[in-house]
Amino acid sequence: MLVLITYDVNTETPAGRKRLRKVAKQCVNYGQRVQNSVFECVLDAAQCRKVQHLLEEIIDPETDSLRFYYLGNHYKTKIEHIGAKPSYEAEGLLLV
Repeated sequence: MLVLITYDVNTETPAGRKRLRKVAKQCVNYGQRVQNSVFECVLDAAQCRKVQHLLEEIIDPETDSLRFYYLGNHYKTKIEHIGAKPSYEAEGLLLV
């Protein structure tokens, strides 16, 4: 299923900037960055619970936030892209 992960981490302190880097690093391990704090991740249920738990352990819930949007398996008709940064095939070959 396609899961959209978004986050807002307070970066007013050095600790906040460190949390931001850690959250981004974990998200890169599971999906494709489509905007600064937005990742599209193709995950199964177990992977989804794992990444959610990892991210919850990193953030400070008093100042930061996470949002998970579950778009399911038929997500292709639910996404429309306009503008810069060409779209990509989420389940296609990803070259690094």
